[in-house]
Amino acid sequence: MVYYFTSSVVSPSAFLYVGKDKVENEELIKYGLEEDVWFHVDNLSSAHVYLRMREEETWDSIPKELVQDCAQLTKANSIDGNKKDNITVIYTPWSNLRKDGSMAVGQVSFHDPKKVKKVHVPHRENPIVNRLNKTKVEKFPDLRQEKDDREKELRRKDRTAQQARQKEEARIAKERKEKAYQRDHAYDDLHSEEAVASSSNQERDANFEDDFM
Repeated sequence: MVYYFTSSVVSPSAFLYVGKDKVENEELIKYGLEEDVWFHVDNLSSAHVYLRMREEETWDSIPKELVQDCAQLTKANSIDGNKKDNITVIYTPWSNLRKDGSMAVGQVSFHDPKKVKKVHVPHRENPIVNRLNKTKVEKFPDLRQEKDDREKELRRKDRTAQQARQKEEARIAKERKEKAYQRDHAYDDLHSEEAVASSSNQERDANFEDDFM
């Protein structure tokens, strides 16, 4: 089971989700998406909370209010962390999580520790936690299928974008070729037989000189 929450501190609203237990946490670690950001109480046991960002967002520029929502939800879902003040919540992109066979269930480390941010949580903010809990929905998603579907969608978008780039590159190349041809042949007509004839006095009327009298 996975718990889903909605944060309304940003517009459009943000999408958060939490594994029910450490077994679900393993599934979330395995089948997370590139746009997911992972939250956890530092040095204490807690739920794994994920924020699913929109495509145009980056993990290191999440609005402060949204980070606070994620941190409060993480604290509230930590048995020890929920009881304590002045805790630290850490967060990092899902892609930065590292998992190997030697680690306990639900345990992770990081590929790059420098890509881990920390946020200080002085105490539990009940208004925030209560607001988020009112949006709570329980589901039994097929996480593997969701990941497969998302990856297929991304591949389709990549192909579409690549085709658009190729079409635009072909258009620009054609335009440059036409401009180069026009530039190289701009004076061709001046040297044609008709142009020479039209500028020659030999083809003029015998009275053309009268025009100058």
